[in-house]
Amino acid sequence: MKKSGILFLVLGGVFLSCINDNEVKNLQVIVPATYEFTRDGNTTVSFSGQTTRILMAEEFIASLMDPSKSEAALDGMFAHEEGNADFSDAFLNASDKNIRSKTAASKDYFSANTTESNVLKAEFDTWIANQVNDVYPNWNRDAAPGEAGKIQEAGGGSVRYVNGKGLEYNQAVTKGLIGALMVDQILNNYLSPTVLDEADNRAKNDASILEEGQNYTTMEHKWDEAFGYLYGLDNPQLPQLGADSFLNKYLARVDNDSDFKGIAPKIYDSFKLGRAAIVAGNYTVRDEQIEELQEDISEIIAIRVVYYLQQAKALLGKDNGAAFHDLSEGYGFIISLQFTRDDDTNRPYFSKAEVDAFIAQLMSGNGFWDVSPETLDEISNSIVSRFDFTLADAGS
Repeated sequence: MKKSGILFLVLGGVFLSCINDNEVKNLQVIVPATYEFTRDGNTTVSFSGQTTRILMAEEFIASLMDPSKSEAALDGMFAHEEGNADFSDAFLNASDKNIRSKTAASKDYFSANTTESNVLKAEFDTWIANQVNDVYPNWNRDAAPGEAGKIQEAGGGSVRYVNGKGLEYNQAVTKGLIGALMVDQILNNYLSPTVLDEADNRAKNDASILEEGQNYTTMEHKWDEAFGYLYGLDNPQLPQLGADSFLNKYLARVDNDSDFKGIAPKIYDSFKLGRAAIVAGNYTVRDEQIEELQEDISEIIAIRVVYYLQQAKALLGKDNGAAFHDLSEGYGFIISLQFTRDDDTNRPYFSKAEVDAFIAQLMSGNGFWDVSPETLDEISNSIVSRFDFTLADAGS
């Protein structure tokens, strides 16, 4: 953890910190044992909008695997309008929230770049359309180079439904949303100082001026909304992980790898400490936790790209059903790389142009039917070169 002259003490199981800089007063940060913050005995934590969108996304991605669904039905789930009967849950139907409006929509990356935001949203629209118009009609036909259809994993394993290049569109959508929705909103929107400190948010936070009708300051709520995109379906006091199909699930997967064990509690503690720092008005500590979260959450995406490409490399030509599934997951995580954030540059670790180049390499010719182990190693090594882990760490 980056300390920058800040002393951390443990007293009775409670973490305390003080700024020792000459020009600022001491601001004690008292961190609770769990992500639980109250004011006058009532909770100040709220992230219901994030929980709603994750629930919408869960039903949406499940429906991508239902060949009876129409393109209009899937589009309705993705770009839901309040009151429309797009979901099986009446609560979701009544909601004024949707997935599409928050996809590639962070303030830092896209408020001044709506053209790229629209291009990225259109990619998701295209994957939906192609699932309906290309994959569904060939649901019961065996896939072949240039022909959509089904392909079964060896030994009677799972059946995968792919396009003519071997790509599962549902995996592109699911893993793409991890970056375009969850990571982008966490790192480049709600944890951005641009959002946290917008207008007079600092002054209001220091004065404990609450949002109208609520028990939280604007800054507290913005931080909680970032937290919600990771833990929105989990227990915020005792996260079990694997609670959804998105970032929460893959944080668990990475933490279960012995090479990265401990990243899950580290991320949770950073969220907790940053929130406590907001309560204390200690923005030095808050900003340090933002940097920690930028680094660690970005790393999850990169690790999973390398993992899936390396797993697929060992299966190509032996079990194409399993290899194509791994490559499809890797494809979606590659899409998500452009939503990561390097705390040194405040830009993604990989630009959209670089991501598009990786995708072009994977999809060249007949795509996964033709991709070589050398190409998978080349992409993997390009990603590893910008992070502090090795190919061996992530690939096994």
